Amino acid sequence: MKIIIVGGVAAGMSAAAKAGRLNKEAEIVVYEKTEIVSWGACGLPYYVGDFYQDPNNMIARPVHKFIEAGMNIKIKHEVIGVDTEKKEITVKNLTTGKVFTDNYDKLMISTGAHAIMPPIKNITAEGVHTLKDYNDGITLKQEMMKEENQEIIIVGAGYIGIEVVEAAKHLGKKNIRLIQLGDRVLMESFDKEITDVMEAEIRSHEGIHLHLEETVLEIIEENGKVVGVKTNKGEYKADLVVIATGVRPNTAFLKDTGINMLPNGALVIDKHGKTSIDSIYSAGDCATVYHLVRKENVFIPLATTANKIGRVVGENLAGAETEFKGTLGSAAVKVMDLEAGRTGVTEKEAANMGINYKTVFVKDKNQTNYYPGQEDIYIKLIYNADTRVLLGAQIAGKKGAVLRVDALAAAIYSELTVEEIGMMDFCYAPPFARTWDVMNVAGNVAK
Repeated sequence: MKIIIVGGVAAGMSAAAKAGRLNKEAEIVVYEKTEIVSWGACGLPYYVGDFYQDPNNMIARPVHKFIEAGMNIKIKHEVIGVDTEKKEITVKNLTTGKVFTDNYDKLMISTGAHAIMPPIKNITAEGVHTLKDYNDGITLKQEMMKEENQEIIIVGAGYIGIEVVEAAKHLGKKNIRLIQLGDRVLMESFDKEITDVMEAEIRSHEGIHLHLEETVLEIIEENGKVVGVKTNKGEYKADLVVIATGVRPNTAFLKDTGINMLPNGALVIDKHGKTSIDSIYSAGDCATVYHLVRKENVFIPLATTANKIGRVVGENLAGAETEFKGTLGSAAVKVMDLEAGRTGVTEKEAANMGINYKTVFVKDKNQTNYYPGQEDIYIKLIYNADTRVLLGAQIAGKKGAVLRVDALAAAIYSELTVEEIGMMDFCYAPPFARTWDVMNVAGNVAK
């Protein structure tokens, strides 16, 4: 049996490694467009901010180590077409320009996603960057480290945008502007009670300016280089501009294959990681994932999910029938000195589901007052009003806030009620929590 994997980053290499261990007889070939495999893009903003200096820290395992282990990896090879009838792919060698075909018994698509470039005039000007690929990080850091680049504008207040703000601040940049089209930061992942806390934290730092409900219209350039940004509300000086307005799956080469996709191009997969075509699987940022609470396929490009479904696909490529139970979209973000996390569904998602739900929002303290370091902590629970089962949770605070989300994710997986959470036995010691943790408090005040 011949297995071809297109894309060798998180999901693809997880699948290749697992399939290779389970089926020693299978021929496995990985085609990767770039020179790097098995690396984590989540480290990019922190590399750019010089929290660490060696970009190779983002690489889990170098290409040559996989090759030495007997894996057939073809770097700088782009798959440009798939014939599902012939079970044949068309490949371009990016070094030589040669185009050739290869045949498969089973195929996995794990091509990831690319940064969305919004319709902004002069967006291709020098000094305008994205932060999605490995080389994006190398280039942006080089520019960020230059003393003369002090006016930084970030377009888009999602996870990457907020992390780039911290990166720029860590480098001591004079003026940092975060411009967001919507009326809140991280508006797809968090509810307003929590984003209000995030926004207050962003605004509390000198030199950081948060612009909400503002549209970037034009990159102002001189001699082809960015010098400013024009919006519907004003003009701002800029030495560097970072576009962080989301990602879109790398699936354009599959548009004539008949594989079911979402409108954004994400490949729809089942719990086995299989697409609508029996011999073709997918995982990672180019594919959907089944949501455990929403009971539908959604697009949530997260490294954790990519690796997990990648492993499931690897088992199934090798002949198993393993199922992925589903995601909760659990995610965390550091917002300057604040940390925030979420899991399950937001209130907006619960409303869209058409279920009878309730919410509770609590402000409390993260630990006892007599041990140094007590801080405010905020929690929101979304739960089924009829069954009382937890559906979603969000937390924001300082020390220890995000780790609490893991407990709430486990509670959603286990279909616990808010009453059960109210009496759950969480760890207690004065440096870490209060005797009634904020999670207990939220569960107990839920009406």
